Amino acid sequence: MPYSKTENISVFTNLQKIQEKRASLFKFIIFIFHLVGIIGMSIPNLRPFFQIMTPFHLLLSLGILVLFHSDWNKSFSFFAISAFLIGYGSEVLGVHTGFPFGNYRYGTVLGIQLFEVPLMIGVNWLLLVYLTGNLFSKKIKNNWLAAALGAGLMVGIDFLIEPVAMKLDFWSWEMNEIPLSNYIGWLAVGYLIHLIFRKASFQKGNPISSFLLINLIAFFIILNFIV
Repeated sequence: MPYSKTENISVFTNLQKIQEKRASLFKFIIFIFHLVGIIGMSIPNLRPFFQIMTPFHLLLSLGILVLFHSDWNKSFSFFAISAFLIGYGSEVLGVHTGFPFGNYRYGTVLGIQLFEVPLMIGVNWLLLVYLTGNLFSKKIKNNWLAAALGAGLMVGIDFLIEPVAMKLDFWSWEMNEIPLSNYIGWLAVGYLIHLIFRKASFQKGNPISSFLLINLIAFFIILNFIV
């Protein structure tokens, strides 16, 4: 027997409530995970353990985002693979030539490396573009402007990450100085990947995305004061 229109609305409403409760649960997990990370990084004896947990932090964040991503199609796969490969490839180029970011090298904290660059760096590029891209996905209609704003926000986040990353041995810069070329390089590479994000035909938006982005930014702001 087919459902009536009223029954269909009721089913939809119930599903929406379940989705909201599910999102609230994972937001709580995100908050606790970042809070525990801040506490762990602030205690010198525990810091080495939390440093090596960084790759798992990145994978957990990406996993939660993927769990709430709603539109799995070829365009999304193309974006995800492109973001990983372009971000990772730019880092390999940077480590071996100094272009486009400057002269730097990676430590061992971020895990398994290929061509002297941790594989998690590709995950990091994908994660940051997805988070910042979704922030502007519905607010800005112009693709070029949205890509510029997303890439600019990524540069701002990198500005927060860099001092912490050097102290925690994620990577180190020649002469311990962060060059201007690093931020210009981030802007250029981020802009390119953001354009792919905007042009790719998949449903943008994620109920977890903005909350995770806020926690990530707060996490590194606080770490700048405690490490």
